[in-house]
Amino acid sequence: MAMDLTLQQIVEGIPKSLLNASDRELEGFQKIIEETIRLREGQRNLQVMIKNFSSSQIQRS
Repeated sequence: MAMDLTLQQIVEGIPKSLLNASDRELEGFQKIIEETIRLREGQRNLQVMIKNFSSSQIQRS
């Protein structure tokens, strides 16, 4: 079920430290988020590769 949020609810959920951050701090935070997403995708890909490898090894046995 999708949750409809008002702009006010979204803003209230943002920490003040993030709202008051400088452009440089926000750029650093954005890089951290982007790298986190890449790591998460890499982990998922690795899990799929391991699963596929394990399955192919079992079938060969």
